[in-house]
Amino acid sequence: MFIKCNDANHICDKNQYKEASLVEKIKLTIHILYCKACRKYSTNNGKLTKLVNDPKVISIDQSIKNTMKEELKKKMSEQ
Repeated sequence: MFIKCNDANHICDKNQYKEASLVEKIKLTIHILYCKACRKYSTNNGKLTKLVNDPKVISIDQSIKNTMKEELKKKMSEQ
């Protein structure tokens, strides 16, 4: 029932993409109970998934980008 950290990380990755079986999830849960490093890895995986699925990114309007590019070109040509 005990698994190595490499296997736990692999199962964690599979679980992130909903590809882990029930048995693998149980093994991962048991492993995470006693392994601090894998617990942190699993937490970070969860955060990454959340950020990818729900990015709160605000992008700059294209006209503002173009203005910034022109200003940068102008400043660079002055030197």
